[in-house]
Amino acid sequence: MTDSNTLPILRLKKNEDRRIRAGHPWIFSNEVDTKKTPLTDFEAGQNIRLENSMGKPLGSAYVNPQSLICARLISSDPAIQLNKSLIVHRLGIALSLREQFFERAYYRLIFGESDGLPGLVVDRYGDILVVQISTAGMERVKSDIIDALNKVIKPQAILLRNDVTTRSMEGLTSYVETVQGEIPDTIELEENGTLFQTSLTSGQKTGWFYDQRANRAKMIKYIKGKRVLDMFSYVGAWGIQAANNGAKDVMCVDTSDRAINAIKTNAELNKVSDKVHTDSGDAFDILKTLKEQKKKFDVVILDPPAFIKRKKDIKQGTLAYQRINQLAMQVLTKDGFLISASCSYHIGAREFKNTLLHASNHVHRQLQLLEYGQQNLDHPIHPALAETEYLKAIFMRVLA
Repeated sequence: MTDSNTLPILRLKKNEDRRIRAGHPWIFSNEVDTKKTPLTDFEAGQNIRLENSMGKPLGSAYVNPQSLICARLISSDPAIQLNKSLIVHRLGIALSLREQFFERAYYRLIFGESDGLPGLVVDRYGDILVVQISTAGMERVKSDIIDALNKVIKPQAILLRNDVTTRSMEGLTSYVETVQGEIPDTIELEENGTLFQTSLTSGQKTGWFYDQRANRAKMIKYIKGKRVLDMFSYVGAWGIQAANNGAKDVMCVDTSDRAINAIKTNAELNKVSDKVHTDSGDAFDILKTLKEQKKKFDVVILDPPAFIKRKKDIKQGTLAYQRINQLAMQVLTKDGFLISASCSYHIGAREFKNTLLHASNHVHRQLQLLEYGQQNLDHPIHPALAETEYLKAIFMRVLA
């Protein structure tokens, strides 16, 4: 192991260590004393010793001079560095949490900073692991990650889904690569008693959205004997579970023909094809058409992609959330249920609730908030990092 005293030093400006001391794991480029430690002196992904303006150690980190987030903290102990030994140790800690809550090995195993491994996501599908590396620091230790996964998990296959757009901000290229074993065209998984087929190589993210599992379980009590509309359905995670748990009729809507075909396959897999119908197109347009046709549903589920991806999108994205929820409320029956979610961390739970209130006022409907949901237990929240607390779900009764 490299002696921490021999590592390159990244020094912060005066008073710029307060956030780090409060537990935040990111260092921004404008916080660095570039006169004493020029960022151009570092290699992307290099391990460094972080110090305050007086030279007192703050911990170890890895650096990327090309990124606005120019360093990510690994440990408050400068002697602990990012290497295979540390990855093995933190993988073990992450695994112990998941094994307490999940009987089967289908979950998010590593959730970046929340599991002490910034820039790394690992989703587990039984004996298959799907890995996403989003930072130069993690890319630099890619072989150590693979070795550590084999030591701790011993998977049959490992797929690198390094095609996230955030890699470009780190100066990294995009690629998908099978580094071990064989990845089938589709895999089968079970969630809340419902079976699904999905693609790990061509599906969204890593192929599945484990973060909504608990919220989809909460949904079940709302849909028995009901007519359900599932917008932004993807492969039918919400809609097929609704049909499989007593919904009278389910319409699943998505823009992707591939997703529509997957919904039909998953309906057949669970023997609910007679209950499940599909429509392909823009969610806003379809809701407007349903309203014009005076179609009504007892339950509407909204689980859209992030409408607010950057801070500058907050105003426009908030209006989009308001519009889609207004339209949903207009196709709900009297006293129907609306399950509305947002995965935009830029809009907090209170702001999201207020957006739904504005939507209801605009269409003269009254809301009763019944319960809140957040991301599943395999997506733990780093208490100092707002970006890890991103998912919100609100379960509402919409009165006439």
